[in-house]
Amino acid sequence: MGKKIIVAGGGHGGIAAGMLLARNGFDVTVYEKNTRENMGHDWTDIFDKKGFTAIGLDLPDKSLWKLKHDMTFYGPAMETALHQNTPLDQLEIQMERRDIYNYIIENAEKTGVKFVYGCEILGAVLIGNRVVGIKTNDGEILGDLVIDAAGMNSPVRKSLPAWLGIQNNSVDYEQFYVYRAFWNKTAEVDDINKFKILMLHENKLGITWVATEEEHTDVLIGRFMPFDMAEVDRTMESLRKDNDSIGTEIQRGGQFVNIPVRQPLGVMVADGYAAIGDSAFMTVPIIGSGIANSFKAAAILADAVIADSDMAFSAESLWKYQTEFYKRIGSGLAPLACVKLMLTRLEGHELDYIFRTGILNADDMTIGADSTNLASMLGGMKPADIKIKLTGLINNKVVLKKVVRMGLELAKATVVTAAMPKKYDRKAVLKWVKQYNSCFKH
Repeated sequence: MGKKIIVAGGGHGGIAAGMLLARNGFDVTVYEKNTRENMGHDWTDIFDKKGFTAIGLDLPDKSLWKLKHDMTFYGPAMETALHQNTPLDQLEIQMERRDIYNYIIENAEKTGVKFVYGCEILGAVLIGNRVVGIKTNDGEILGDLVIDAAGMNSPVRKSLPAWLGIQNNSVDYEQFYVYRAFWNKTAEVDDINKFKILMLHENKLGITWVATEEEHTDVLIGRFMPFDMAEVDRTMESLRKDNDSIGTEIQRGGQFVNIPVRQPLGVMVADGYAAIGDSAFMTVPIIGSGIANSFKAAAILADAVIADSDMAFSAESLWKYQTEFYKRIGSGLAPLACVKLMLTRLEGHELDYIFRTGILNADDMTIGADSTNLASMLGGMKPADIKIKLTGLINNKVVLKKVVRMGLELAKATVVTAAMPKKYDRKAVLKWVKQYNSCFKH
């Protein structure tokens, strides 16, 4: 039997990495606090279907997924509609989260991955600088490598000592507080308003979506600050005034969840340790989608582990995972975190101005599955659009100042990310990650 791999938590990326490693002879066990039946939120997810390809899986049966409907974006005044027109080959898929779990768990079990449910993870077990296992409600479990897939608030990552340089906690504006419920549908809507994104709705810092589907109306309320059911009830009453499709009966969902919306973790590895998925903040900062990135990262991590001929799983050998992740994915996500921070600084009337004058247009909002970095979003910009954007900015000095600040932060983040050490040296890595984290201050 091969080296013992502990997957701490049942995150998508951790399960996928475990599957790939078990396929190559490793002894892999996933430890998850929930029961098998309660894996995943009671809702659908939208993500890049190429994530399945990255981990060597075919798309699930067509009955389990459908193509995502294009979104229409509105500012607080609801006066300008920016409707996506995503190319067919870039359309993401929509799939029940529990079906995603069923599919990857079944495939992981076929490779020999073992699952232990009802196991609460309390922290990491360390000997010196090395992570050698996890602390659980059933005692300590030791292994040769811990893959941390325990989520944004991972108790494993939080328990790591500061000298490793791995950020323990998120800070303000790095997580989204979400309430999501599926209500009975009470009316049909036109095609352009089937999936509405309301930005800074009622001048609250966050987004709300109203997605009218065949069998229900999916409503998500997201804020950068915590809120309660009283605020949900008030917001729902307001939404129903302008959205006839929202009924008053919850058919499913109806829970609060926190979602990471920030740059990837600056240091993702240590001796005997690698973070993945939400534990490493791999979501797209603007839209909060991270499943496809986690699958793609799983393949990168598995390759790095398999390539470690000494099977030491040291920070030095696992650094290949981090550098390759940033090369393929992370270097595009980090600048997007700067764009997200700018959006959190805008007043409602400023965002309405940006929509109304064309500083943002429908093409900008057509963020397809292939556009998870800023370069790909800007690459197809037309000269006429650039002129409109510049004119709008010049005519509003306050908005111009905020955009210029974002541009400077974006440039710094791009340069610093590119300067990541090519090889792991703790002193150099600690110096670099300090610079990296400084790029993302609200």
